[in-house]
Amino acid sequence: MLAQLIEGLTDAIGFVIGSLLGYGLGVGLGLNIFAEGYGPSSIAAIILVGIGGGIGLQTARRFRSPKSDAE
Repeated sequence: MLAQLIEGLTDAIGFVIGSLLGYGLGVGLGLNIFAEGYGPSSIAAIILVGIGGGIGLQTARRFRSPKSDAE
């Protein structure tokens, strides 16, 4: 049960940090995720946040996975 809690927390933390980094990258590029309507810049910002969240989640899972000596 504790292992599942740790897994969920690390997944959530990785996703949130990755999403925030994607949001920051979008802001740095001048993209506004909260713009009126769904224009191209808003959609690009949403995509950056999604990609950042996915990368953060995968990074958290990679750090959490057991390391093998075969590599």
